[in-house]
Amino acid sequence: MSKARFIGVFGKRNSGKSSLINRLSGQDVAIVSDTPGTTTDPVKKRMEIFGVGPVVLVDTAGIDDEGALGTQRVAKTRQVIAQIDLAILIYTNNDFGKYERELANRFAEEEIPFILVHNQSDIIPADTAVAGELAVKYACDVMEFSCAIIDEDEQKSAVEQLTAFIVKALSASLPGQRGMFEGLVQDGDEIILVTPIDSEAPEGRLILPQVNAIREVLDRGGVAIVLQPDRLQTYLKTNKSKIKMVVTDSQAFDFVSKAVPDEIPLTGFSILLARSKANFANYLKGTPQIDKLKDGDRILILESCSHHSSCDDIGRIKIPKLLQKRTGKALMWDVVPGLDEIPLPIESYSLVVQCGGCMITQRQLAARLRPAVKSGVHVTNYGMTLAWCMGIYERAILPFKDEIL
Repeated sequence: MSKARFIGVFGKRNSGKSSLINRLSGQDVAIVSDTPGTTTDPVKKRMEIFGVGPVVLVDTAGIDDEGALGTQRVAKTRQVIAQIDLAILIYTNNDFGKYERELANRFAEEEIPFILVHNQSDIIPADTAVAGELAVKYACDVMEFSCAIIDEDEQKSAVEQLTAFIVKALSASLPGQRGMFEGLVQDGDEIILVTPIDSEAPEGRLILPQVNAIREVLDRGGVAIVLQPDRLQTYLKTNKSKIKMVVTDSQAFDFVSKAVPDEIPLTGFSILLARSKANFANYLKGTPQIDKLKDGDRILILESCSHHSSCDDIGRIKIPKLLQKRTGKALMWDVVPGLDEIPLPIESYSLVVQCGGCMITQRQLAARLRPAVKSGVHVTNYGMTLAWCMGIYERAILPFKDEIL
């Protein structure tokens, strides 16, 4: 399942960010005005780019906004940085000043690819010497652009060039994401997917990791057997010899591990998802730290999507209960949904527990966890935490033993 990549458009007020987005999307998505500060909260537009797939263009407030309200707008703009896969940084009048340098340095620090666009070039053309220096300094593409070009062919050519730079940057910056079942499923393999109906899932639908797993097993020529936990033992009695692997929702680990014979590999959807994305090695390192937690330690639980909580919510209810039971310690918690700001400095936490991250891109997930990893705060994820607390962690990661150093 293809996820949309987020492209943030940044620059000072009246640099033409909204106009550029309208040109790129071919629609009047963002409000264009000569009045500085017209764009307040980030505005998003979803579109398709051939060679990339779905993208979301994010129009941000001017980075040089002023006053009390302006400061809030700038804060919103900075928050967008953690959510994007690519940045387009606009400058005008050949003036690449402190605001632009600050953003460019931040993109580089966060390992976010970016394109520099000298906009409003119909008024003041780009200085090729300045553009050349920027291209060398930041190792990025720099182009001249104007949203006021009257000639349709010229405007089309400019948009095509910018689009080509976007495709190039996103293609070159793809992290090493792999499939959930890469190296695990061959043609004809029978994979049992144990999928209890999650109370957090929307009515009539499976949760996304389960859907992704079904699709990938089929794509790899495998046979996906999808069933609920109460059907597992009956199926195993007559089909045990044909099963290559069992994958279960993390909440059913305890029941499923007792039903599945030791000779059949067993793991969880969340662990497979973690393996396919960033930070699997850090999860493997951080999960055993659960048993070293002390009284008063604070745990940060990161949910990458927002949903209504229920009485058996995994992140807010089940994981805290299991961690308390496993450690016997008096622990404290902060739960942060979506990509909201973390309430305390990351060093305040002894452990970060990240959900599977099925609703965000790999770059967003990596950016979410980077402060903790850099600060030496141990990280793990929902599935690996549940497996550890239920005493079946070693079995759940056994299918990946050849990848663990």
